Amino acid sequence: MVDVLFFAELQEDAGSDQVRIEADGLSVNELKTKLLSSYELTNLDQAMIAVNEEYSREETVLKSDDVVAFIPPVSGG
Repeated sequence: MVDVLFFAELQEDAGSDQVRIEADGLSVNELKTKLLSSYELTNLDQAMIAVNEEYSREETVLKSDDVVAFIPPVSGG
């Protein structure tokens, strides 16, 4: 199982700030596909990705107990 953290509007779209999902052996890209089929995450493709508090790429392969965070772009001034 992998913990997935959502921030900002992704949290609102998912209806939660965190979900636990079976994703052992999946790449981050495959996890995104799985999440998009379950939740209406409109800005997931623009989000930065962190795995275990380190920025990661979509090719990163996940293992049990990883924590994946999706961080949407921030704007303001």
